[in-house]
Order: sequence, then C-alpha cells, then structure tokens
Amino acid sequence: MVVVMDADEESTGDAENLEEEVTAEEPIHDEVVDAVEIHEEEVKDDDDDCDGLVSDIVSVIEFLDQINGYRKTQQKECFNLVRRLKILIPFLEEIRGFDSPSCRHFVKRLRKVILAAKKLLETCSYGSKIYMALDSETMMTRFHSIYEKLNHVLVKAPFDELTISEDVKEEIDALSKQLKKAKRRTDTQDIELAVDMMVVFSKTDPRNADSAIIERLAKKLELQTTEDLKTETIAIKSLIQEKGGLNIETKQHIIELLNKFKKLQGLEATDILYQPVINKAFTKSTSLILPHEFLCPITLEIMLDPVIIATGQTYEKESIQKWFDAGHKTCPKTRQELDHLSLAPNYALKNLIMQWCEKNNFKIPEKEASPNSENEQKDEVSLLVEALSSSQLEEQRRSVKQMRLLARENPENRVLIANAGAIPLLVQLLSYPDSGIQENAVTTLLNLSIDEVNKKLISNEGAIPNIIEILQNGNREARENSAAALFSLSMLDENKVTIGLSNGIPPLVDLLQHGTLRGKKDALTALFNLSLNSANKGRAIDAGIVQPLLNLLKDRNLGMIDEALSILLLLASHPEGRQAIGQLSFIETLVEFIRQGTPKNKECATSVLLELGSNNSSFILAALQFGVYEYLVEITTSGTNRAQRKANALIQLISKSEQI
Repeated sequence: MVVVMDADEESTGDAENLEEEVTAEEPIHDEVVDAVEIHEEEVKDDDDDCDGLVSDIVSVIEFLDQINGYRKTQQKECFNLVRRLKILIPFLEEIRGFDSPSCRHFVKRLRKVILAAKKLLETCSYGSKIYMALDSETMMTRFHSIYEKLNHVLVKAPFDELTISEDVKEEIDALSKQLKKAKRRTDTQDIELAVDMMVVFSKTDPRNADSAIIERLAKKLELQTTEDLKTETIAIKSLIQEKGGLNIETKQHIIELLNKFKKLQGLEATDILYQPVINKAFTKSTSLILPHEFLCPITLEIMLDPVIIATGQTYEKESIQKWFDAGHKTCPKTRQELDHLSLAPNYALKNLIMQWCEKNNFKIPEKEASPNSENEQKDEVSLLVEALSSSQLEEQRRSVKQMRLLARENPENRVLIANAGAIPLLVQLLSYPDSGIQENAVTTLLNLSIDEVNKKLISNEGAIPNIIEILQNGNREARENSAAALFSLSMLDENKVTIGLSNGIPPLVDLLQHGTLRGKKDALTALFNLSLNSANKGRAIDAGIVQPLLNLLKDRNLGMIDEALSILLLLASHPEGRQAIGQLSFIETLVEFIRQGTPKNKECATSVLLELGSNNSSFILAALQFGVYEYLVEITTSGTNRAQRKANALIQLISKSEQI
C-alpha cells in the first residue's frame, strides 16, 4: 500500500485512516496566547529578574543538547529543533544585564516556548515508538507549532532596547527565516516504514499478518528485544492514560501491533488495557519479586549462565551469543560499539542468584532443549547453498525452496544465508529455464532483501535485470514477488535509478493493469516508490501508467483509491503528468472524492487538486464549476489534520485566482 505525499515533501508517513483520530496541537492564535501568557507570567514570575530567566533558558537548551535517544521516526526533526535552539545561546548571553519590563516580558515568553520544545523533545525520547510512527503527521504539526511560536516571539524582540552585536542580530534574523521555512516543510519520512504501517493496520490487505513485514517494522522501530518491548508496553500504557481522548480503534491498532512484535520474540500477547505484563519467570512464584539485576536484559528471564561483555553489561550467555551470531557488534542495552566480542563468566552474580533461589525456595526454570543448535543451522544452510550448484534439477529445486522458507523465518537466517554465499548463486538461478526454480529464487531474494545489508549485496550482484525479466515472463506468483522485490530493493536510491534505466517500469505498469488483486497492489507499491525519482515519473507516464490509475479510481471495491491518488499526486508535479491527468472528467472525479469520499479519500484528492491548481489555474476554475468550494470549507473543520491544511491552502489559491 502507498502513502500520500505533499507536493513539496516526499512522504508524510501517515498511517491509513488514523490521522484524524488524534487531535494535533493546533497552530496558535497569537493575540489570544499572548494575552494569556502575559497574565500567567505576571502572576507567577513577578520576582524573576531577566538574568535569572536567561540562565534558566540556557540551562534548558544545554540539557536538551545532551539528549540523543530520539525515536527514529522523529529523530531528524528533533536534531533540527535542538540545532536551532542552540543558535539562541550567544544572543541570550549578550542580553544578560538588561532588566527593563519589555526585556523581561520577552524573555518570559521565550522561556514558555523553550519549555514547550523541551516537552516535545522528551516525548520523542521516551514516548511510544508505535504511536509516533502511526501518527507522524500530528508529531510534525507539533514541531511546526513550536517553530511558529518561536518565530512569533523572536520577531517581537525589543531589539531597539537591547545592545547586541551585529553578528548576533544577523544570526537571529537568519534563524527567523529558517523557522518560517521549516514550518512550511515536512522532511522526507521513511517510505518503507510508512507503507508497512499502512499494510499491517489495513483490514482488507491480505499482507496485514505477513511475518516479513512485521519483522521489518520491528527492526525499523527498534522493537526487537524483550527489553525494548517491555519499555514500549509501559510507554503505551502511559500514552493511553494521558490521552483519554484516543479513539478505541486507535488503541486497539497500537496494542495489536505490539502483540505482533511480542509474538515474534516468543512472548505472550496481552491486553495491556486491562492486565499487567508479567514475566514468565514470575508465574512460578507469584509471591516473589525477582531482583532486576538477576534478569537478562535481552530476554528478561532469570540468568542461568551470566556473562560480562566489553561494556561491563551482563547477559545470559545463550542470548548474547545469538545477538553476536546475528552479526551485531553492539551492546543491546547501551547500543555502544564493542571493542571485542569476548565473554567473561560473571561468577559473583551466578552465586548470588543461586543463593537467592535457595533461600526463597525458588526453582530455576530448566532450559528447553533446542532441537536445532546454531551450528546445526549453519551446517544446514551450508548444505543448501552447496545444493544450489548441484547438477541434479530436483536437488536444486528442493534446496531453493527450503532456503525460501528459511529466509522468511527470521533475521538471523537471512544473515546466515547471505554470509554462506547464497546470493550470487540465487541471482544465477533467476535466469534458469525452470519456472519453479525462478519463482523460489526471486522469492528467496525478496525475503533476504528485508535485511538492509542484503539489499546492497543483491543489487551489486546484478540481480535487478534478471528480476525484471521474471516480472515480464515469469508465472503469476513469480511476477508478483518480482514486483515486491523491486519495491524492497528500490529503498536504495541508486536502485531506483537502476530499475528505471533497466526498463523495469513498463512491466510493472502492465502488472498494474492486468494482474490479480495482489499483483496490482505489489505493482502499485513498487511504482509509487520508483516515482519518487524525477526521471522515473517521465518513464511511468511514457509507459501508460495514468489510465490504469484512473481505472482504479472507478472501482471502489479494489480498495486502492488512496494508493492511486498517491501516485497521481507525484505525477502531478511533472509537466507531462499534469497534461496526461488534467482532463475535465478527472477533475470532476477529484471533486466527487472531496465531496463524499472517506476522510483519507478527501485528504488525497484535495492534495492532488492543490498540486494541479498550483501549477495551472485552469484546474481550479474547472473544480469550481463542480462546486468544490463548499466541500473544501467543510473539510477545513471536519477533515483530517493534513486535509485541513490542504483545503485551507486551496481556498487561499482560489482567492488569489479570483483577484487576478
């Protein structure tokens, strides 16, 4: 599935049909806020001198500069905000000593904004990772609100009274310009993350339970260990308590995804709304509370064989060894890069655990016998890789099919298979004259490509032309999985170019037009991602993408209206695209979606019309003929946050066109 994007931004990372369920922090009404802030400040801070307030602000900014563990989905914007706040420090140092009423009032208002920024940054550091990925649009609106407030305070600074250097004044002016620009821009989000979020929350997409997608999400959101999941559970509980207005469906979506992540780690799913999360070890003696230091940070189970790693952290030996065998060279708890991977037995802690268990009559859980050790798994993969080169056709068929299943199971297997040298052999099998081998080979590469390192290895082996060949001539499932593989590989920008130059777009358009429902969705997702590249927009238009997209808009039962509009939005930024889609009938279709589509339909259609109208006023005039104005006015009060922004921008555009 596909995410709708602004014309001036590559992706918002919105989750399907969820944005409207959470109220964003709206932009301030300056005069009202000013009056309230002034009154509150006068009541609370009459005794604060200007120097004291300046010191408070500088301390807060310096504190914020020390935070670095932001959620991935907001990390870039957090660092941008802190960088901009640090620009204020030389200015604040220069205004020390000024204590006029207007200076004091200015600094008080500035402190208000800095504290609001602190709250937002702390949310991005400690809040629920799932919620912030799900509602990235609302989070971005909060950043924009901070930028707007900060700019509003700075432009009203009493510079006439403040004796500051010309250099510092120029820095503040430049900062003000940055803030104006920043509040109009949304940085590129992780397209793959946004698409995967939409898929798992969809009620109709058959891939919503796909373990490969769920694993990829867990990796993107850094929710791959038991400790991560425990922390996320606590964050979600706090979120639900704080945001009483969260829609029950939104809560359920968040909890369902959390439980899917838990299932990947072999943990029990729980309804965190009604029951606490209890560690499995505790169930053996509910009257006891195990000391926290006895639990492995990875599994949260009592340690039987504790070992110390290079950072000084202690883990269960089996758990940390699996971490290292999966290719990690960092400490799971601190994320520090390790100087070495040596393990030292922690005899002191082991003795303490044994003494405590004996004293409290606590029976240590016995380790379950593993049916297949790590060495056996490596041996199995090595044999399968060797069999890929066999001269026996049945042997090759068996091995590539088994490897396909192994690559689907878990991240560790993907690393093992790649390290065993399977990728070059699998790429060779793509051109093998056997449809079954081709299908399993391309699907294995699709599963392997979930790993970021493997994406590059696969493309470096020259797999893309062969995958495109299967997309053109393979059997039905092979074609569909080839489209999905091209989507996955196109996460790397250089591969977007390679796929376009290798003539990969026409067969995707053909699959979009003539494929099964699943084939259409796989093709649509791949075409969306490829069309983020400017040159590929022209190639898609030349390949005839517009008509299949318009056909998708006519059949609501396919459930791909928003996805089709997403690509049309990208094409509308291209001159040839505007010419191809700007028919009167299409404008009427857009207005119809704006009038009575789903909230997401309205948002998508409004975005497309805004992009078209921004480049050619005739599109606006055509839309007005179909009564779009009154529907836009309605959206400004009842639409999703993003739809409201787009509708307001369109209304302003209409007003300007009427004045010309």
